[in-house]
Amino acid sequence: MTVATALQHLRDTLAAQLQQIYPERDALPLLERMIALMELDQRCFMPERHKNLWSQRDCLMITYGDSLLKEGEWPLHTLHDFLRRECRGVISGVHILPFYPWSSDDGFSVINYVSVNPALGEWQDISAIARDFDLMADLVINHCSSRSQWFENFKQRRDPGKDYFVEADPQWDLSAVVRPRTSELLAEVQTLDGKRHVWCTFSHDQVDLNFRNPEVLLEFVSIIRHYLDQGVRIFRLDAVAFLWKEVGGSCLNLAQTHEIVRLLRSLIEHAAPDAILITETNIPLRENLAYFGNANEAHMVYNFSLPPLLLHALVSADSSALTRWMMGMPAAQDGTTYFNFIASHDGIGLRPVEGLLADEEVDALVSLMQQSGGLVSWRALGSGESRPYEINISLFDAMRRRRGAGEDGFQEARYLCAHALMLSLQGIPALYIHSLLATGNDEKRVANSNHNRAINRHQWQADELAQALGEGGHQRRIFEALKALIARRAEQAAFHPNAAQYPLHLGDKLFGLRRESRAGEAAPQTLLAIYNLTAEAQTLPISELNLDADLCWRELLSGAEIAAECGDLLLPPYAYSWLASSG
Repeated sequence: MTVATALQHLRDTLAAQLQQIYPERDALPLLERMIALMELDQRCFMPERHKNLWSQRDCLMITYGDSLLKEGEWPLHTLHDFLRRECRGVISGVHILPFYPWSSDDGFSVINYVSVNPALGEWQDISAIARDFDLMADLVINHCSSRSQWFENFKQRRDPGKDYFVEADPQWDLSAVVRPRTSELLAEVQTLDGKRHVWCTFSHDQVDLNFRNPEVLLEFVSIIRHYLDQGVRIFRLDAVAFLWKEVGGSCLNLAQTHEIVRLLRSLIEHAAPDAILITETNIPLRENLAYFGNANEAHMVYNFSLPPLLLHALVSADSSALTRWMMGMPAAQDGTTYFNFIASHDGIGLRPVEGLLADEEVDALVSLMQQSGGLVSWRALGSGESRPYEINISLFDAMRRRRGAGEDGFQEARYLCAHALMLSLQGIPALYIHSLLATGNDEKRVANSNHNRAINRHQWQADELAQALGEGGHQRRIFEALKALIARRAEQAAFHPNAAQYPLHLGDKLFGLRRESRAGEAAPQTLLAIYNLTAEAQTLPISELNLDADLCWRELLSGAEIAAECGDLLLPPYAYSWLASSG
């Protein structure tokens, strides 16, 4: 297909999308400016619909640019060295959290979108990592720093920036607005035109951008082009659910927000057919899934319900809520998939289990995590009350104890069981660097920053990490065990991110699922993944698994052959088994 044909297809698509976003504006000048900014008039591809841009060999690591430090070396160099030395062949991609100049929130209050924080390195360091690993970068699109040039221009009433931010009247009724913070929504600022009140969904240093002004959207189109040129392949739309504002409503997941996601997808996939868009929408399950659209919005959505549900299952020895959730999870269409994680730089979000766990269960989980050193972040409700929004704790310490028993010596076993389960789910897995390294709570960092999320944002000195990994302690044991699981997963056709997935019904003490490789595989595979979520050994008659007796079955992690119709599967506390057909 010619560039001209692909370009006309894009023009038609953009015209329809811009009409939905800005119905009172002429779409033609806007779309032509977008095409020029993305350089699509020079090179334009026709995207292939429903194409999977991933395989079972994909697994990402999430990290800050300065999670690893070495004296006399740029942190991005230190990170790149660690990735090449310890993760090559295991980790296919890396999500480097905001690496731009910032003023607060550990990077998510961006001062300059097209610069690299000089404390980390330079663009050439980012591009070097992108040559060795698929690079995910954040497009912090809902808000920017109050110290940005845009906001300074807003206060000085000059362009660019004068009309870039959402203003509101304090007399308006904004009680229906949904947001994850308890701070005041509006911040008063002094401008050359007098006092103004700006909208701040997250903090008064993070001022919401006004996408009613198409110039703001055009700024981000230009930023996307720059990131593509630097080697970014995966674009993470941070906090995108809050993007569009309508006074009198929730200002969450509005139709214009979805349309902007579709528009950015159109631009990105016509510029780089292998690029991926992922939405970060920490909201209840049904609303989150809506960002798949009709396989024309996000390529991937975060599986936000997984971390709290899996943690709840393991510390309460009860798989029922986890199984019910899986039974209601729709299969992702080809060209889309889930982004699975159980820990990240943020806390363990609790909004995604609304309707999945009773309030009493959530409160019990919060209490247990507090006993393990965890902290709680709150959100304000319209009624004036507050509810827990997220638990702030390192995942390793979250597994320290179970309900009703305290610390029981099974911390490492629970921890590995959680990761093995996550690795077997439909979707692409991502592991936070501090999960790979089994880092504990950083209470000193919390005290120094007065920021709850700092508890799980430790910075390792490279020599201290080398010593920890060389001692044969829990860090090395877990790191090697996780790498082995990831490597074994990569070999299984049934673990393709879009391979079929079915829950098994094994009672409340066990959790299980069945995966079946996609049609057309040269060597079709069926795989059953079974997990003991308790501190007691569990015995499962193999006959209950209804294995096909005409196939040969093998336990992948031990290599043992399994008889399809007789015998028992013995699972020690928090043990797991991957049973796979071999023809």
